[in-house]
Amino acid sequence: MPPRNINPNDKKLTKIEKKQVFSRLMRYLWQYKFLLLLALVMTLAANLLSLAGPFLSGKAISAIENGFGNVDFDTVFQYAGLMIGFFAVSAILSYLLTIVMVNISRNITYKMRKDVFDKITKLPVGFFDTNQTGDILSRISYDIDVINTSLSNDVVHILAGITTVVGSLIMMLVISPVMSLVFAVTVPLSIVVTRKMTKKTRPLFRKRSAKIGELNGFTEEMISGQKTLKAYLREHYTIQKYDDNNNETVEATYNAEYHGSIIGPTVNFINNLSLSLISVFGALMYLTGGITIANISSFVLYSRKFAGPINETANIIAELQSALSAAERVFRLLDEDEEVADNENAIELKQPLGDVEIKDVSFSYVKDIPVIQNLSLTAPKGSLVAIVGPTGAGKTTLINLLMRFYDADSGSITLDGFRVDNITRKDLRLAYSMVLQDTWLFHGTVYENVTYGRQNATMDEVISACKAANIHNYIENLPDGYETMINDDGTNISKGQKQLLTIARAMLMNTSLLILDEATSNVDTRTELNIQQAMRTLMSDKTCFIIAHRLSTIQNADHILVVNNGRIIEQGNHKELLKLKGFYSEMFYSQFS
Repeated sequence: MPPRNINPNDKKLTKIEKKQVFSRLMRYLWQYKFLLLLALVMTLAANLLSLAGPFLSGKAISAIENGFGNVDFDTVFQYAGLMIGFFAVSAILSYLLTIVMVNISRNITYKMRKDVFDKITKLPVGFFDTNQTGDILSRISYDIDVINTSLSNDVVHILAGITTVVGSLIMMLVISPVMSLVFAVTVPLSIVVTRKMTKKTRPLFRKRSAKIGELNGFTEEMISGQKTLKAYLREHYTIQKYDDNNNETVEATYNAEYHGSIIGPTVNFINNLSLSLISVFGALMYLTGGITIANISSFVLYSRKFAGPINETANIIAELQSALSAAERVFRLLDEDEEVADNENAIELKQPLGDVEIKDVSFSYVKDIPVIQNLSLTAPKGSLVAIVGPTGAGKTTLINLLMRFYDADSGSITLDGFRVDNITRKDLRLAYSMVLQDTWLFHGTVYENVTYGRQNATMDEVISACKAANIHNYIENLPDGYETMINDDGTNISKGQKQLLTIARAMLMNTSLLILDEATSNVDTRTELNIQQAMRTLMSDKTCFIIAHRLSTIQNADHILVVNNGRIIEQGNHKELLKLKGFYSEMFYSQFS
């Protein structure tokens, strides 16, 4: 196994610039351009109707400016009625706008999650060996949810804010260009303050997202390892470790939220300062006859509408920063290098015979730290090859190379005389049935789990494979037999039964080669011998690779390779290796010491 990056979030998450992240989000939005256009039209209509309010209010005030006894109530009520109607229609349009934006964000969330999951299926095995499962899940769930919340709420405010600011500014310039000069000072000041504070808060939100991913990764590992945790009485240590990670996450969240929440009140203070200046200048101009009370009233209302979106934008900047940080993590995953594509001239090997040859193969997970060095072996069709050796000798790595989960640094691996890197991955991997030490079952029936690799298998074929794997009688005693539901990862059956089911799954596949990587470590020796005997019958004329620590169970192998430090140091059958009285002999007899 490659060395795992236990804390991948300590490094910088991405090199994508803020503008690039934003533009990529916009590309997702642009896929729904017709809905966006509808949203834009409704936004313009709602805000234009809303902007008519201060104008109508000014007209109504003009009707009462003549003093007591001279009020034109018909005009006042007419404009008041229009204001009520305009505001009501504006509210309805705003409601419809929210519905449209929620639908857009929902579709984008679906598309983004689909893109991420599709990407995950195209990533090489090495990516999952070096990244925490919890952190990957955090990007799919939490980070995309943050983006969804921002799109459904913040985009609406931004669209509405732009039209309100522009419309209010135009109306204020029409009413009094002189008083509008106040915003020539306060608006640039707001922009400078906002940009300066945003520059400080964005790394904090990036750190928050990273810490949440790290906490999820730790939580996933501890939950999946509950039995081991309890067996070693590590509850107190785990709780302490979780508290440390949780405190770091809370601190990162607090710092992000605290500094992000300062932006809104600061900008709001600047806008309130502009309102004070407008009131002062308006009063002075009124005393000199430069403006009427009605126009002052309309100007003040427009100034509030002008400042309102700026305040809202400042308040949602924290949310936008959080969304952009979450988007960075999602796009970083989408930008990961996919599994190398097949060669243009790669052949399709539909009916492989099973002749495998490895010549002078060297490989390392980390540069300059070799795992396999100049390894060579030959496995002719129909042979049973056992690979043994101490832990870390490179046995599982060899299987990874056979399946092209990793590519060798040098040397060649051939199947039926064709280099594996010149065979399509689909055909190469379909040539093998594979059972790993770490069994994997999914939520579904026993039948569905056994037929996972061959869904068109008949029930008779399934039963035959399960009998060969010594699991048929157990299945028959289950409440619903082959239709019994298995929980996620098979938590409602024992490890040995899980392993037998995965062996039955491998037996059912009509392949030319079989790999068992410590696949019978959770069953007893007699069951293992029976399974191997049944497998030899079912896999006649097919090539088998078995990795095993229990040497007593591989004595019938045609060829045994003894691997140590990435090299084959001994090879032959069981009797030949015992006669050598070398490393294999020492390993074999040590079982009985």
